[in-house]
Amino acid sequence: MYSDDLLKSVLQRAKTVAVVGVSKNPVRPSYFVARYLALKGFRVIPVNPGLAGQMLFGETVYGTLADIPFDVDMVDIFRRPDAVPAIVEEALARWPDLQTIWMQIGVEHAEAAAKAEARGVTVIQNRCPKIEYQRLFGELRMGGFNTGVVSSKL
Repeated sequence: MYSDDLLKSVLQRAKTVAVVGVSKNPVRPSYFVARYLALKGFRVIPVNPGLAGQMLFGETVYGTLADIPFDVDMVDIFRRPDAVPAIVEEALARWPDLQTIWMQIGVEHAEAAAKAEARGVTVIQNRCPKIEYQRLFGELRMGGFNTGVVSSKL
């Protein structure tokens, strides 16, 4: 559904990523995806009302997107699909020039995506930026084991 060129372009242009629904539990996907992105040089802004004010990945955790006092390039959503419309509304209201809304694996919402796209925002649904980064930039390991051999093939 999404070309490799589009996914690569999104990942190359994004510098600051707000991760909505991030967990501080290191075994949760939202934690290790956000941590991975931070290790790859993205500025990761954690968003979780239950953790607001705490520090994660060297950044303050914000309760909402509206609380973030600076611009972000991409909003990565780790929430149920029924939460997506409100998150997209908040993101579009907060950042008129937002570049990308990314919905994690299992997260899709056609109406919210259409609204963002109508504003010129690139929308990626049902994908993981960590997996796509690894795949597109040649970091996947062959055979599922860390063999030391890097493959750019799927």
